[in-house]
Amino acid sequence: MEPITLTTGRLLLRPFTDADADGIHAACQDPAIQRWTVVPSPYRRVDAEHFAHEICPDGWRDDSMYNFAVVLRDGGALAGALGLTRRNLPDTFEVGFWTAEEHRGRGHATEAVLSAARWAFASLGCDRLEWRAEVGNTASRAVALRAGFRMEGEQRSGLLNKGVRRDAWVGALLPSDLGLPSGRAYLPAADRPTGPPSDRAVPGTAR
Repeated sequence: MEPITLTTGRLLLRPFTDADADGIHAACQDPAIQRWTVVPSPYRRVDAEHFAHEICPDGWRDDSMYNFAVVLRDGGALAGALGLTRRNLPDTFEVGFWTAEEHRGRGHATEAVLSAARWAFASLGCDRLEWRAEVGNTASRAVALRAGFRMEGEQRSGLLNKGVRRDAWVGALLPSDLGLPSGRAYLPAADRPTGPPSDRAVPGTAR
């Protein structure tokens, strides 16, 4: 897919370029970003160059990952990063993000997540957008909750970060949560017939 730019009231979500390497490198010196995300630690300038010059364009090219620089429309500062990654389940994506320390607490991450979610539902055929963070990452969880994600529980050993498996919180956002149509029919568990299994025929079994 050709990279695209999304616009919100305060932000541009645009493709990363080589010129972003300095901003990426500076932001990723933050111990919190290194602790809670999968960026390398220590984070070198060559890591920023590799991300901007190779990882991001390759993801757009092979439709595996869509990374956006989250930039302030007023002044053009790099406020953060957001990525949408395809999962193995059809029409399912995962969102990940970080915010530069000096831009936190202003709702930028929530604004960016909602913009990316609407684009994924409308243009990528996404029917389920997942959020996953290590248990204890309360800042990321707060962003997901403000964006409307429903928390679905914890996964033991659900994340791999810097060679260590960690427990993860998991949540999901569906198109219907934002008033948008789904591409496939969805039958929630609450809408299924109830009753003991003996009351329902099971194909291939005797009654």
